Amino acid sequence: MAELVYTRAESDPIGLDLAGGYLTPGLVNMHTHLSLSLPGTGGDNVKGMGPHDLALYMADGARRTLHCGVTTVRCVAEKDHADFALRRAITAGRIPGPRIHTAGRALVCTGGHGHESGDTLECDGPVGFRRGVRSQIKAGADLIKVMISGGIAGEHERIHTPQLFADELAAVLETAHAWGRKVTAHAGPADVIGAAVDLGLDCVEHGYQLTPKVAARMAERGTALVPTLLVTRCKEFFDELGVPEWMQCRSLGAGPRHLESFELALEAGVEVLLGSDMPPFWHFEGTNATVRELEYLAERMGRARALYAGTLGPIRWLGVEDDRGTVQAGKLADLIVMDDDPLADTSAFRGVRWVMQGGRVVRDDRAGVPGGTP
Repeated sequence: MAELVYTRAESDPIGLDLAGGYLTPGLVNMHTHLSLSLPGTGGDNVKGMGPHDLALYMADGARRTLHCGVTTVRCVAEKDHADFALRRAITAGRIPGPRIHTAGRALVCTGGHGHESGDTLECDGPVGFRRGVRSQIKAGADLIKVMISGGIAGEHERIHTPQLFADELAAVLETAHAWGRKVTAHAGPADVIGAAVDLGLDCVEHGYQLTPKVAARMAERGTALVPTLLVTRCKEFFDELGVPEWMQCRSLGAGPRHLESFELALEAGVEVLLGSDMPPFWHFEGTNATVRELEYLAERMGRARALYAGTLGPIRWLGVEDDRGTVQAGKLADLIVMDDDPLADTSAFRGVRWVMQGGRVVRDDRAGVPGGTP
């Protein structure tokens, strides 16, 4: 598409020459941690930050995220509610960044997955988990995240370790849904996921060990999957952060089963949404983490379906399709441009050279707009 014409509120239409580039909606990353701190030296540096340093660190990550073409993110556990301050600053126009939908702190049982950091809140029993849900909504959470099994980053657990009882998870779901919030769950094993889906879970993160039966149940109930394929095939990232050997072995060793699980979800017709788990902007394998995850999706689900998983699909899950997700008159102009056709090759997104958010150009490599490359 060579030219874009859009209208800002209370102004005349404005024409922009895009020099023959391909125009798409901005990408959406549904599994984001701007304050990520995995085990290892890199994560320890983030954990050691005071609140002021952390806020600036996350603001820099938000800027990088927007400039690489990710115009909306879903944060699924951030430290000490810094994400709410970051969201306010972006909304007010004080700093550049994507539109943020956030869960605040993820809910975990005492000693559960991720309990070591300020991005989780320990709860126990139905009453404790109800209070946890309400505390995050009080802080401004758009959704709720809960850890219902072990994972790859907990030294004293396994991926298949169940971590919530049925009455605890039911309390989370009932309370969140009563307040109009969806619930997503960090989850690995099929039996844990199946039980959560039957209780009304809205989304599964990772889904390392699905079975055909559970995948079919997810499709039937409309439970989405954010597979985060990068997390079990990212040794370069782990080495960069000094991630210890035990975690690398667990993560990379889970890769084949993780991929099999993802393919079962595709065969069953589960709604798949893009999420990297790695910071969206992180330089990885020649591009950023969001685009690399998109490429992995496209290899197995096709380019058009992967593009949907990275744009309109997430926007619909978030319930904001009236404003975003398509290139259409009357919607917010969150748009990106690249030189190659993304429906011919998903790697075209490696060449994003122009980003617009809300009708304002925030990156234009050819015109030298400040902050050009991320």
